[in-house]
Amino acid sequence: MVQEISERGVANVSVAHVVGRSGVSRRTFYEIFHDREDCFLAAFDDALKHLAGVVVPAYQAPGSWRVKLRAGLVAVLECLEYDRASARLLIAESLAAGPKALERRRDVIAQIIAVIEQGSTESKTADPSPALTAEGIVGGVLSVLHARLAGDDQSNLLDLTGALMGMIVLPYLGPVAARGEVEMPAPKRSGKQPIVHKDPLQDLPMRLTYRTMRVLVSIAELSSRGTYPSNRAVGEHAGIADQGQASKLLARLHKLGLIENQDGNPIRGEPNAWTLTPTGHQVHNSIAQLER
Repeated sequence: MVQEISERGVANVSVAHVVGRSGVSRRTFYEIFHDREDCFLAAFDDALKHLAGVVVPAYQAPGSWRVKLRAGLVAVLECLEYDRASARLLIAESLAAGPKALERRRDVIAQIIAVIEQGSTESKTADPSPALTAEGIVGGVLSVLHARLAGDDQSNLLDLTGALMGMIVLPYLGPVAARGEVEMPAPKRSGKQPIVHKDPLQDLPMRLTYRTMRVLVSIAELSSRGTYPSNRAVGEHAGIADQGQASKLLARLHKLGLIENQDGNPIRGEPNAWTLTPTGHQVHNSIAQLER
């Protein structure tokens, strides 16, 4: 969804585009998502979660409001620069993705406004309308970012740090502080890049299906209880009524090196006893959040 939106724009992306690019069936898509909008919201939330995972710790570091704000802004710009596709989805395409996306966007903006509004406590002059001032600042910053991300501008977003910080602190700390922010050298990349999720099975010769996810999650959950599940136990836990289909899928996952048979020996009449391999654990960890 993120890749298709980056190339086509959200208004031009269909479910057919998404399933065609990801290599899953339309049926699998609708087993996971209610519709195209639901898939977009999941992509929006995922991109926002990874952004917050970098930005929030940066802002929470010790320091004054101005110092914390600059650290947070640098983290935002670095994340957006590193993953422009997700940046475009969050900043630009969410405006045209429907009422639920706009509501998500408003909720995030309200939290940012509350952070900016704290600048009124740093000001030596009383601000008659701190909330409105902060709202105008956030709107201005988003407008600048939208202009860079919606078009073909490939300039480094980190180069905007000084100008944006000057815009933010001017109403609260005055022109001297704003000029000081503008004149500071642009920050360099820290190298701390956010995790960009990819298809966990992209390097394996199989398609990511809903049943694949259910079987891997079932083996992880059942083996975490201290016992290694049999074919039947996995099938029942995964909701696969046909045990023959469950056995075929388990055999395929075993051949791909995602699961291994711990101590069951079917030749002696013993049931299989499955657990995830290290590769299987990596794939499971990637899909567990989606499964939940």
